[in-house]
Amino acid sequence: MSSAPAHPGVYVPETPSGVRTIAGVPTSVVAFVGRAKRGPVDEPVTISNYGDFERIFGGLWRQSSMSYSVCHYFLNGGQTAVIVRVDNGATPATFAGRSFSLQAASPGLWGEELKNIAITLEVDPDKIKKDSRVFNISVTDGATGTVENFFNVSAVEGSTRFVGRVLEEESHLIRVLGKVPQTRPLKGILSLDANSASDGSPLTASNILGDPNTRTGIYALEKADIFNLLCIPSYNDGSSSGDLYATAYPAALKFCLDKRAVLLVDPPSNWTDKDTVMRNLDSLNLQSENAAFYFPRIRVADPLEGGKAREFVPCGAVAGVIARTDGQRGVWKAPAGIDATLAGVLGLSVGDQNVILTDGENGELNPLGVNCLRIFPAMGPIVWGARTLKGADRLASEWKYLPVRRTALFIEETLYRGTQWAVFEPNDEPLWSQIRLNVGAFMHSLFTQGAFQGPTPKDAYFVKCDGETTTQDDVNKGIVNVIVGFAPLRPAEFIVLKIRQLAGRVAT
Repeated sequence: MSSAPAHPGVYVPETPSGVRTIAGVPTSVVAFVGRAKRGPVDEPVTISNYGDFERIFGGLWRQSSMSYSVCHYFLNGGQTAVIVRVDNGATPATFAGRSFSLQAASPGLWGEELKNIAITLEVDPDKIKKDSRVFNISVTDGATGTVENFFNVSAVEGSTRFVGRVLEEESHLIRVLGKVPQTRPLKGILSLDANSASDGSPLTASNILGDPNTRTGIYALEKADIFNLLCIPSYNDGSSSGDLYATAYPAALKFCLDKRAVLLVDPPSNWTDKDTVMRNLDSLNLQSENAAFYFPRIRVADPLEGGKAREFVPCGAVAGVIARTDGQRGVWKAPAGIDATLAGVLGLSVGDQNVILTDGENGELNPLGVNCLRIFPAMGPIVWGARTLKGADRLASEWKYLPVRRTALFIEETLYRGTQWAVFEPNDEPLWSQIRLNVGAFMHSLFTQGAFQGPTPKDAYFVKCDGETTTQDDVNKGIVNVIVGFAPLRPAEFIVLKIRQLAGRVAT
């Protein structure tokens, strides 16, 4: 006999709200592309502090301007960086054994610091019964003191403990070189092959750019989930005649446009004063809403020179200020002003000539789209400008200001990712109304955080998705169009964005 319900006649149906929460994407993931002492090549590696960079990429290195820029980034409040190490002919150290050879896990002279690479045969007797070809490998990194031990690895290629697979998946220091004989190796110390390792030659633009088909160079960032800012610290003499400005920056800017990211452009080392900048800025041919230029360079103490102040490009420090501002105030806040201090910066210069910009000089450069770095009494070095390279007054671009452009990129990327659920939904009014609800909820959350102008939501933003934005031809093509407008904090008209998403597709 069944018992009666605890509350007969009372039913509580659970009805889904229809709201799919749209979470904002990160806004200040900074990608760095350049040379490093060690670490994976042409692979994006995400790090969250400079200790990670030291452990994976070897830390500061005089031949790597990127290593200093990454340090400046974290010093100024950076939180997340994506590092792409590139090289120009670097080779790994190799080590010859009595049975097979090994090599350093990545190219560079750092591998010559590996020592005590030994094969031993004192293994668990039970393991020997199952596989007579097991052994141990150990290695020590003389530079860091790191010791790696791999016990009960096998020479058998089909084994789950095959030495090649174990080192590939678990070791940060060594890899198998060539083929491993299918016999138990002889014990002993592996010796370093003479003249096997090299740091390679200085970088060229082709090393930075890589190949989009093989996803090398900057195109390795295709394998990263997201990045918002791109830094290519000067890899040659840094003059305006170098291939950084003629080749690397233009291609990197095109890539940034495709990835909804902003390129931070450093000043050439031979632009030593305000007049040179004014004469030559247009010759860079980088006038884009997805690029920002900062002048002059910065002077920072170099630990490798006993604390002596040296000149560095500003992109890393500026990226840190932008990340810090995003975290404290939001992407819609201009990363400039008295709060945008440059930590660790001792002075400003270009070509090792001190540059102290006056109010008058700032007043001439800023209307051209140049973001000036200034030194003010009691405040020290600060960022005093937040324009894009489309920010010259004469261009009258709606993307004059960096925070407006970055806010738009943030909204575009967030809504593109946050509406992908629509792909397999019927492309008609129920879908459109749900998109309006979800996107409207996201935009309202930004409004309550102070991202837009206007006293009411109606004054601050709008969301449109209906039969006017998505025509029957769009429906036939499986496309839904969402139009979003917002009033940026800087005085301007509404910024209108159009997001296209696939919809009405049938799962196969």
